[in-house]
Amino acid sequence: MKRVRINAGTVGLVFKNYAYKRVLTEGVYLLMPNERVMKYDLAKPFEPYIELNILLKDEMLAGLLTVIQVADNEIALKFEDGIFSGVLTPGKYAFFKGVIEYTFIIVDLSKKEIPDSIDVNLLLKPQVAFYIRAFTVESYEKGIMFVDGKFDRILDPGIYYFFKNATPIVVYKADMRQLQLEVSGQEILTKDKAALRVNFYTQYKVVDVMKALVDSKDYEKQLYILMQLALREYIGMFTLDELLQNKESVSESILSTIAKSATKLGVKISECGIRDIILPGEVKDIMNQVLIAEKKAQANIVTRREETASTRSLLNTARLMEDNAMLFKLKEMEYVEKIADKINTISLSGGNQVVDQLKDIFSPGK
Repeated sequence: MKRVRINAGTVGLVFKNYAYKRVLTEGVYLLMPNERVMKYDLAKPFEPYIELNILLKDEMLAGLLTVIQVADNEIALKFEDGIFSGVLTPGKYAFFKGVIEYTFIIVDLSKKEIPDSIDVNLLLKPQVAFYIRAFTVESYEKGIMFVDGKFDRILDPGIYYFFKNATPIVVYKADMRQLQLEVSGQEILTKDKAALRVNFYTQYKVVDVMKALVDSKDYEKQLYILMQLALREYIGMFTLDELLQNKESVSESILSTIAKSATKLGVKISECGIRDIILPGEVKDIMNQVLIAEKKAQANIVTRREETASTRSLLNTARLMEDNAMLFKLKEMEYVEKIADKINTISLSGGNQVVDQLKDIFSPGK
């Protein structure tokens, strides 16, 4: 006989010739020589030496244990005293009662939806994240979810969590902000066969996510083609000069042309227009020459207009002086004064005759 002590917080399992016999709780016991005891800590998970189902046939031992069965398509979230402590994969588990309070949440992975009983914060735990797939729809987006290839629902902005399983889940997203589409470097012929390169822009917004993502494939590419064709059709109706004069009317014309087609794509065009018209080198040189000629002609017109006005003024002055001798004399003295301002010294020769001549010039009486 041998004596065995089972301390508080432990239990002992008695085996005889590797066969389970009984369970020992706190106390002192006498064992037969061919019996041995395996001690277990009540604060730790129970990991039996032999098959658990055999041990559970002992009602006393079964009363000391909390047993949980996890099926093949399940996992169990384990909590110790209300604190998450890990994930149990498929299998049968046993935990001692009394020291630690164990609770569990059984999760069916065959279903895609996560039950409300599971805190979202748990999904971010590394042990749980392995079984989770997440989709993020930004604040400026809308999403469409397909489950097993079939439309499921429209997703508003937020983060969506689903269990990983054999059912495929795909989320397509559309940017709901105002967007801009550039149609750059388009080589287009005008009505008079002038080759141009046009840069065109379009501002649009997705208004129907179902039409944009489900009913249409690559709605942005289709919108680009619509804008391109409408631009070619519009420019082909005008000569180069007419196009340059009516450039501002392009947006209204193209907007009215493709508005209905754009609606079928689930988008609404708010504005469009020509950003640049790039002329070939030869045409640009000719346009510059025409511009220079026009400016020269305008300059000549202004010059002739000024000359005519000056001549008309002189004619009016001459008529006034013809009718008024005093005015003529004043004008004469004005010119003499201007001449005198430029002369520093005057040398006289010829005696009294020169003096008489100056007297005649400056004397207003004559």
